[in-house]
Amino acid sequence: MPTFKRHRFPPQIIAHAVWLYFRFPLSLRLVEELPLERGIAVSYETIRRWGKKFGADYARRLRRKRPSGNDVRHLDEVVVTIAGRKNWVWRAVDQDGYVFDEIVQNRRHTKAARQLLTRLLKKQGIAPKRMITDKLRSYGAARRQVMPHVEHRSPKGLNSRAENSHAPLRKRADDARLRSPGSLRRFISVFSAVRNLFVSPRSALQNRAHRIQATAEWKAAAGTTS
Repeated sequence: MPTFKRHRFPPQIIAHAVWLYFRFPLSLRLVEELPLERGIAVSYETIRRWGKKFGADYARRLRRKRPSGNDVRHLDEVVVTIAGRKNWVWRAVDQDGYVFDEIVQNRRHTKAARQLLTRLLKKQGIAPKRMITDKLRSYGAARRQVMPHVEHRSPKGLNSRAENSHAPLRKRADDARLRSPGSLRRFISVFSAVRNLFVSPRSALQNRAHRIQATAEWKAAAGTTS
């Protein structure tokens, strides 16, 4: 568990602020306002440092979804500019929007697509039933090298699941004050892990129960259940 020595605030407040920061599409300054409503004055810069220091440890403790041979993988890439340089975030999500893996590359080519597919196959130990992408030819070339037996579709408009998953990251990347590709990798690893925890089931009837369970899992990962 992370150590909170020499921190003025208790673990519950720190964990809650980190949760707010990664869970919701809020700027750091807006996250700063929420504890203030309860009489807790903490600066947005402190919250940013908490996220950097404790976020990765919290994320490692969150339960991961097990892949299935019936899963459909939606693959897509989005550009994040840092210090005037383009960085491509390549992402693979399933049919529910759960992020299974993502990598950061400085190019948008077959080598990067192949690396993403290779990581997916190695980490999950099982190929998906189908992969869906946009029209970028790099995906087809990488699929033929890594997953030649997996069905590949790239019709227009069918990859909205992956494309929509980029929207929260786009909103947060600028506010996160990322200074290097390494800081981008660290940020998205925590951001996606927390987001995955709260990916809602398709049934509206299960939504509330799922969110209650997800909140309990977050508290357990942050060590604030007592």
